[in-house]
Amino acid sequence: MSCFAKKVVVITGAGSGIGRSLARQLAAKGARLALSDVNAAGLEETMKSLPSGTEARSYMLDVAKREAVFNHADEVKRDFGTAHFVINNAGATVIGTIAHLSIEEIEWQLGINLWGVIYGTKAFLPMMLAQREGRIVNISSVFGMVGFPTQGAYNISKFGVRGLTECLWTELDGTGVDAVCVHPGGIATNIDKAGRRCAAAGSEEDGFDAAAKKMLLTPPDDCAADIIAGLERGQRRILTGHKSTTLFWLSRLFPNRYPAILRVLAK
Repeated sequence: MSCFAKKVVVITGAGSGIGRSLARQLAAKGARLALSDVNAAGLEETMKSLPSGTEARSYMLDVAKREAVFNHADEVKRDFGTAHFVINNAGATVIGTIAHLSIEEIEWQLGINLWGVIYGTKAFLPMMLAQREGRIVNISSVFGMVGFPTQGAYNISKFGVRGLTECLWTELDGTGVDAVCVHPGGIATNIDKAGRRCAAAGSEEDGFDAAAKKMLLTPPDDCAADIIAGLERGQRRILTGHKSTTLFWLSRLFPNRYPAILRVLAK
């Protein structure tokens, strides 16, 4: 029997991309799903795509709003009784160099990608600790391992998610609850198209568009399958997608020199 059978899995950002693929594949494994997104149409499409007989509920949720996320945890407890897996997946991007980004644009990015994960962790962790069972699954990125030009705000958010999750590894030891850090790389979602370009964007930001076409090659279904397989194996760090393993080892073996290597890989 799958470790997900009859378990309650909460997925934010379930209206597209990795979140939608996770929902479909976990439904096939018998999970009970609490799916949320800020995009009503995308969320409805995900719900319609689930296998017949899936126990699932959908919720409109802006993860950047603290009260909304804590209320969502209460809704999930009301509707399902508890949560066993929380996958903090919702994310966005703003393309811009640090010099070009405004403070407001950086705050917008951190509100979704970092504070959304913090809120999701804090909202659901108490019920997991009380039942001595659960896993907090936080979606970081390969850009949570290496800095990349024009992705400064995104880098800040994803390095923050990594730091939060790795801290939990030690703090949750012996509690029956664990944390998992996922580093997708080059996943063919719409995050680059749906993402914002900073108001002061110039030629540097134009260069990222060309790089993205070369990097975003891995289908979301493949990424979701890797994440699920990693969870089934009990991994605390999951690498998935185009060049994710390469970038992981670059950051480890060449911590001072990897920016020069990245410039070659991006060409």
